[in-house]
Amino acid sequence: MKKVLIAASASVLLLAGCASGPDEAATAKMDELSNQVSQLSSDVQALKNEVMTSNKNAMTAQDEAARANERIDNIAQSYTK
Repeated sequence: MKKVLIAASASVLLLAGCASGPDEAATAKMDELSNQVSQLSSDVQALKNEVMTSNKNAMTAQDEAARANERIDNIAQSYTK
């Protein structure tokens, strides 16, 4: 019975030692990685905004090109008539 009690006490102490928090180096590394993730998130959001702006500009250019083609077609048709 005493052996079981001693083994249980030793395992509790061993587990308590493993349950301590991360050391300063690990905490600093986690903070650095967290900052990098925040920076990357900001970069991704900025890139998304640029893509949306580029898409809007491309659609506007496409509409303008279609209008110009219609005008050219109308001019060409008036010469052939």
